[in-house]
Amino acid sequence: MGRVIVVGAGVVGLSCAVRLLEAGHRVDVMARELPQETTSAVAAAIWYPYLASPRERVEEWGLASLAVFEELARDPLTGVVPRWGVELLHQPTPRPDWAASVPSFGVAERVPERYAAGWSVQVPVIEMPIYLEWLLRRVEALGGTVTRLALPRLPRPDDPEVTVVNCAGLGSLGLAQDPTMYPIRGQIVLVEQVGLQEWWADDEEVTYAIPRSTTIVLGGTAQDSVWTNVPDPATARAIVSRCAAMVPEVGWRLERAKILAHRVGLRPGRPTVRLEEERVGDRRVVHCYGHGGSGVTLSWGCAADVTRLVGAPVSA
Repeated sequence: MGRVIVVGAGVVGLSCAVRLLEAGHRVDVMARELPQETTSAVAAAIWYPYLASPRERVEEWGLASLAVFEELARDPLTGVVPRWGVELLHQPTPRPDWAASVPSFGVAERVPERYAAGWSVQVPVIEMPIYLEWLLRRVEALGGTVTRLALPRLPRPDDPEVTVVNCAGLGSLGLAQDPTMYPIRGQIVLVEQVGLQEWWADDEEVTYAIPRSTTIVLGGTAQDSVWTNVPDPATARAIVSRCAAMVPEVGWRLERAKILAHRVGLRPGRPTVRLEEERVGDRRVVHCYGHGGSGVTLSWGCAADVTRLVGAPVSA
């Protein structure tokens, strides 16, 4: 059995751990933040490629992940639910490249008056508190471990047969000494469910309302190179106001909905996702980070590529 150390316990790290365990490796996950404390826990988590490149790889990873999420949606314990929704457009826009591979994708029949058009599509919505707990249980059921550990640098195992998989997200700025990493600050408002069943998004204004079973995630922001993770009250009020205007049919309910939480996550920005093997002397590191706003959307596709790079376990 080959041993792998995964650094990072967000959605990408846990997904990689699951696939590596399924492939027969011994896997230990080490992270400064446990799953419910990560940026992944703040994600609105709808399958939709966003703020990530290169385009060709993102489409490939995204569609591979979509197939997995559609399968996971069969199990209510995962927190994955298929939901119809609308991406609103301020002007006519070409279809995204991946649309041809998603049968439900089409033109929205109706959009609010201030929009020119919209795309209608059914995609998985992932309730992250439930899903992260499911991923953690899956890792443990397969024999893996998850340990809180603040690492000053990537592990350097004595045994050269041990592979390190770096899924540290924004932490790779220091752990991998990658100066191209930067935060993309996202702020959301979590409110009670008031009857919203479809998701709505306006990417141009970075505004979205994503329904869950008992709550609704209202967002958001995408502020490059802003490090503060303290919610801003004025921003929160603006988010609620924009969401209410975006979905006029239930806008008044959103404005009056009970606020349950204010949250901020720092997305791991990078010019392109880094998914590659690096040799450090006789040691091997597989990097998988820089997913921007698409960590959930790309997670299973990237995990499959990481598993291929790590290779088959070495027989004892």
